[in-house]
Amino acid sequence: MVKEIPTCESWSIDETRIKEAKEAIDQAPIKDVSQMFKSIADLNRAKMTYALCIHEELCVCDIATLLNITVANASHHLRLLYNNGVVTYRKDGKRAMYRIYDEHIRQIMLVSIEHKEEVTSDETTHI
Repeated sequence: MVKEIPTCESWSIDETRIKEAKEAIDQAPIKDVSQMFKSIADLNRAKMTYALCIHEELCVCDIATLLNITVANASHHLRLLYNNGVVTYRKDGKRAMYRIYDEHIRQIMLVSIEHKEEVTSDETTHI
């Protein structure tokens, strides 16, 4: 079922709101935030991010096994997440141990999952 998106029935703009919003957009690091979300948007990277929300640290081998992908593929995904400030890592001998960059990322992921569960629940009760 496709939801109908409401639109304005008459054309008028609020110049003050537009100016304030444009200034806020221009000052915020929106491009960087967009790239961060884009990096998490891949299904395997979203799974990695969520797994790291649940477990404080996982090595590349653990992540590869969890997702049934090669270590090289896991490393590639983790590098993208690292480059976008989603994860960080430390070396433990020959192992690379990955973890969520900070509590902000953990909250973004957990709140996003909670939101999706609520939206899905709302959709099933409104059918």
